[in-house]
Amino acid sequence: MQPSISLEEARAQRQQLREEGKTLVFTNGHFDLLHLGHLDYLEKARSLGDALFVGLNGDASSTRLKGQGRPIVPARERARLLAALHPVDAVIIFEEDRADRLLRALQPEIYVKGGDYARKDLPERSTVEAYGGRVELIDYLPGHSTSVLIQRIRNLP
Repeated sequence: MQPSISLEEARAQRQQLREEGKTLVFTNGHFDLLHLGHLDYLEKARSLGDALFVGLNGDASSTRLKGQGRPIVPARERARLLAALHPVDAVIIFEEDRADRLLRALQPEIYVKGGDYARKDLPERSTVEAYGGRVELIDYLPGHSTSVLIQRIRNLP
């Protein structure tokens, strides 16, 4: 499996899924310092459909959104790790701060984000609803986040 695919390759795979009557699930994020919480989230997302595509924030957008010093792991390496996970069918690296362009291009039936968006605005919601897609929120595995992991590493003697 390739670590990441282009948007054009993703569109071709998406078309194949449509022709086969299969449901595409899409999520996006940084996935920096891959951990059990990420795997749990991706497994739950994948269980909602027939294929899971992951939009991966590139290095520049991760720095803009997460701050200086992030990402810790470069996008190409994060993509390779994600692509190796059983629930993930494709990884697309993107440099925008939001996934709207990918969502408009792929029009997945289901767009998945973390449960924290139940308490805050999901910027891509209007894009998904405009083409008739559905938004699903998945709770994170408690105590498993990249921020918690970074803090634990910083606290090491």
